[in-house]
Amino acid sequence: MKPIPLVCLFLLALTCTKALAHETPIALLTISERQTGLFNVEWTYSSSTNQFPPTVVFPAHCEFDYPRLQCGEKNLYGTLALQQLGERYSAAVVQIDRIDQQPQTYTLTGANPDIALNPNGNLPITRIMASYLPLGFEHIMLGVDHLLFVLGLMWLVGNRWMLFKTITAFTVAHSMTLGAVTLGWLGVPEKPVNAAIALSIAIVAVEVLKFKRGEPCVSARMPWAIAFGFGLLHGFGFAGALTGIGLPEANLPAALLFFNVGVELGQLSFVLIVLALLWSHRSLQSHFPRWMETTAIYAVGSIGCFWFLTRLDMLLSPI
Repeated sequence: MKPIPLVCLFLLALTCTKALAHETPIALLTISERQTGLFNVEWTYSSSTNQFPPTVVFPAHCEFDYPRLQCGEKNLYGTLALQQLGERYSAAVVQIDRIDQQPQTYTLTGANPDIALNPNGNLPITRIMASYLPLGFEHIMLGVDHLLFVLGLMWLVGNRWMLFKTITAFTVAHSMTLGAVTLGWLGVPEKPVNAAIALSIAIVAVEVLKFKRGEPCVSARMPWAIAFGFGLLHGFGFAGALTGIGLPEANLPAALLFFNVGVELGQLSFVLIVLALLWSHRSLQSHFPRWMETTAIYAVGSIGCFWFLTRLDMLLSPI
């Protein structure tokens, strides 16, 4: 798989702008009802590049003077919209806490910047798909650590059938832990998970190096096994991103499903890009020096070690 080093160099170049891990800028708008028709509005947003939250447009009958929102007898029902989504922020979570109802949570994106608020809080299935599917796709495509791991798996694969089994095993595994954490069946701290994900990249790089040298390597004979084992770990990472984005309790299963579908579509797109490069390489009969592949393997392992040590330092440092 000679073109793979080129993909490595591209992904490693992205790490120059990502010191530790990928960031999906999310803003949280909390609207708390103090008395019927009277609300308190609060923004929470954390991003190294953004200093201001999105602009919010409330229903026409509401009067807004931050942080006070007065909607009167009509209450907070109607169309609520957010501006600048897709520019400064990937998405924004709107959480509405009403006096006489369960909290309602909505996720707005650049493609779907507004929401029709109604008393039951339910969303049409098409709206959930339009919001969470692109978020899942964006998360995996911005996740250089996840993509490097998938690339390492492809290095260990010898044929198409083994590639299918390996990618399927990784998909099944991270879907299991993603669902378990999101549904509240499991709970794992985010920082140890991120450190372990970085370590998994280094481990796979070592296995690839042994395989290329012709040394005994169980991972090369059964790459699907290592894909499944570490896939469970990566699923915890996906779950951390999903819970950070926000989930509507009334539509939790659908939101989980479409986020995971978005992740799988992004992962499949990446695999197809690599396969297209392999096909082009064979068709053009181009050649790369042998040292290039070895250097790429060492580079992947080094990045994994660097991320692991940095994230481990963040984990152990008192805050």
